[in-house]
Amino acid sequence: MTQASNQLKSIAKHLTALSKQVEKLSKQVDKGLAAKKTVSKSTKAKPKAKKAAPVNKVKMAKVDKGATVLNSVFDVIKKSRKGISIAQLKEKTDLNPRQLSNALYKLTKKGSIKSMSRGIYTKA
Repeated sequence: MTQASNQLKSIAKHLTALSKQVEKLSKQVDKGLAAKKTVSKSTKAKPKAKKAAPVNKVKMAKVDKGATVLNSVFDVIKKSRKGISIAQLKEKTDLNPRQLSNALYKLTKKGSIKSMSRGIYTKA
């Protein structure tokens, strides 16, 4: 019984020593990561701004500057006879994809436009 007790005490000491080593290594890793983050933030190159593609004025829809996004999208759809695709709408209204998606959703819910097929819209 005393031999088992001695072995358990020995194992406990070894585990305590190992635990301290793990904590020490963990602190070193944390310091290394923190230092790496500060270095990477300061030396990180900023992405270059993309040059805007030249806009063909002929293809742009004549949109009133005071018009809302919904009105401008609806006007372009209204002028198309056979329907207009999302890519064409993006090109003619010069809206970002999120604005265009929101406008199409709202106009569809209002019943102003309808979808002929996936990605093709016409006036309702």
